[in-house]
Amino acid sequence: MRPRSLALAAAFAVLPLSAVSLGVTTAQAATTPNAAAPRVALPETVTPAVARSEKKGDVPADQQLSVAVSLKLRDTAGLDRFLASVATPGTPEYGHYLTPQQFTERFGPTQAAVDQVKAYLAAQGLTVSGVSDNRQVVDARGSAEQIAKAFGTHESAYLDPQQQRTFFANDAAASVPADLAAVVQGISGLNNHTVRTTRNVKPSAAAAPDAVAAAPSGFGPTQYDGAYNLDKSGADGTGVTVALWEFDGYSANNLKTYDSQYGLTGPAVTTVSVDGANYDSKPGEGQGEVELDSEIVRGVAPKATQLVYEAPNSDQGEIDMAAKIVADNRASVISISWGSCEPDTTASSMTAVDNSFKQAAAQGISIFSASGDDGSRDCTRSTSGSTVKAVDFPASSPHQTGVGGTNLKVSGSAYSSESAWSTAGGGVSTVFGKPAWQTGTGVSGTMRTVPDVSSNADPASGFAIYTVGGWQVYGGTSAAAPLWSGYAAQFNQKAKAASKPVLGEASPKLYAVANSTAYGSAFHDVTTGKNQDFTTKAGYDQVTGWGSPIADALTTALLGDTTPPPSGGCTAAQLIGNGGFETGTAAPWTASSGVVDNSTGEAAHAGSWKAWLNGYGSAHTDTLAQTVTVPAGCKATLSFWVHVDTAESGSTAYDKLTVQAGSTTLATLSNANAATGFVQKSFDLSAFAGQTVTIKFTGTEDSSLKTSFVIDDAAVAVS
Repeated sequence: MRPRSLALAAAFAVLPLSAVSLGVTTAQAATTPNAAAPRVALPETVTPAVARSEKKGDVPADQQLSVAVSLKLRDTAGLDRFLASVATPGTPEYGHYLTPQQFTERFGPTQAAVDQVKAYLAAQGLTVSGVSDNRQVVDARGSAEQIAKAFGTHESAYLDPQQQRTFFANDAAASVPADLAAVVQGISGLNNHTVRTTRNVKPSAAAAPDAVAAAPSGFGPTQYDGAYNLDKSGADGTGVTVALWEFDGYSANNLKTYDSQYGLTGPAVTTVSVDGANYDSKPGEGQGEVELDSEIVRGVAPKATQLVYEAPNSDQGEIDMAAKIVADNRASVISISWGSCEPDTTASSMTAVDNSFKQAAAQGISIFSASGDDGSRDCTRSTSGSTVKAVDFPASSPHQTGVGGTNLKVSGSAYSSESAWSTAGGGVSTVFGKPAWQTGTGVSGTMRTVPDVSSNADPASGFAIYTVGGWQVYGGTSAAAPLWSGYAAQFNQKAKAASKPVLGEASPKLYAVANSTAYGSAFHDVTTGKNQDFTTKAGYDQVTGWGSPIADALTTALLGDTTPPPSGGCTAAQLIGNGGFETGTAAPWTASSGVVDNSTGEAAHAGSWKAWLNGYGSAHTDTLAQTVTVPAGCKATLSFWVHVDTAESGSTAYDKLTVQAGSTTLATLSNANAATGFVQKSFDLSAFAGQTVTIKFTGTEDSSLKTSFVIDDAAVAVS
């Protein structure tokens, strides 16, 4: 992963890596843990880099490793219903956010599940080093041999040929005993490939020297606050706390110099350590990123309290930071300027982080994440390479707001014009399905698109930042994310004064405004420019989202609570009953015998039960169906998670799963869609508003080589 900043005068460097011995004399023993006990593989727990790297040997058996065991949330269908309602004006739940304790009691892992995991880890000789306050993560450490035994893995040393560095990783998917599979979401820390690094760029020879400057150049608060009407909102962040999501440290003196230069005063910045990390005594190459984030938030919302959460630069560090921020519940806004391209990150780790983001949404915490600085090819400088269309995580999470980048022109301190920054991150997620609120984009398909909004990010129209002892000009979407975070701090101050709910999960509300008559007055619609694969257009696009803020008008629209959802004000609801099958019976579904199942042969997406169609290896047809009535005037979205597991090979479709709404075929999957884990699918059912329709899954299998279609956590959300 990398922070999404571009500095006009900063050197690129790779952060230190954990040492991996390639001259191994003591290898791990062959791993056959509890051979008599059935085990369940945990999907998406192998870093994709393994497939593109050269194995160099075993990790020494006694090398110490640290892992994060992520636990599953409960009642995910109920949680999705709550998140839709709490963000929708007019619903009984609107603005009635949960406390961390309430969230954990309703949707978090149980204490019994935590105790079960801890007992297992201890029995394998591992030391449990911590449990997150929201019970979603259990951290443990032990030798490579103990880790291999506990999770049925083998740890090897690899050479990444593109990045020319060594790393360690598990060769195959981690597994746990079948009784743990019902509560364990995934294991992170089995590899150290995903190391977050700074991505600052040097200017061209004509642009600027490499040395820092004695005086500021680039936009200061007067310019960017004036351009986006942030100075007209009537708020300065008083009483609001913003959390900065960081993997490096800062110098308090640098922040004070910035404040002094621009006459800003506010609460002192405070560091919050995660897993013992605190870089402030000796910041690394990411120092400029941390100071950029803090200074931009200060420039927009000077009176806001800033908490700099600093975590180890690892998958485990990221997961633990997410869990700690939401469990602490000290901030109502989180600003994220670090990310990685989706294809280079394990879905298991992304899901663990996204689970904490769901908790943030339930608690009324807004999250803004940089969309990336490599355009629609986010893996350009990483293992997957520049030929892969990819978006950035966490910006691709459906439970935060992804912020893209523009080139801003001003006249004095007034807005003049804006165009897309040519390397602003954007595109289509391959991991997360399109959320129900992502409407009006004009983009077809069932997957989430990025970004949602944007603001200035081009280094050519960069920001004056004081860092590493001098003034530099920074750009990147990691400048855009804290600008929007500062805006959210302004909004929350105004909302409190008006006795209105805080912004909370911002995207559903921003999309509601964008799909209303207020759009033209609340956003600057950016319609010129492109990245590698996408071009700007009127309204939404995959370079700049809906555009940049006109802060005062946007605040008025959001505070009014009168902007109807795109459907015209339909009450949000979820129509599918028993969508997670956790009742242990089919009803109100109708299903073939044996389809609703809690056996260990195939894992559920969440909980213990799922619908398992086919998998017999002989000619067979299974069905699963439920009838719902979509209210008139409503938008409706069918979503579900599916895992296709097959013994077939090649791309020929022998065994098929057909998804229908009435007589309309929504999709056909086959053995050719087999993957190691669940993927979410979603389909627009708005055409059935005012009608009763049957949602039906039909699985057909030919006479040889089995294919299983596993369906879980189905929902029909209306809004």
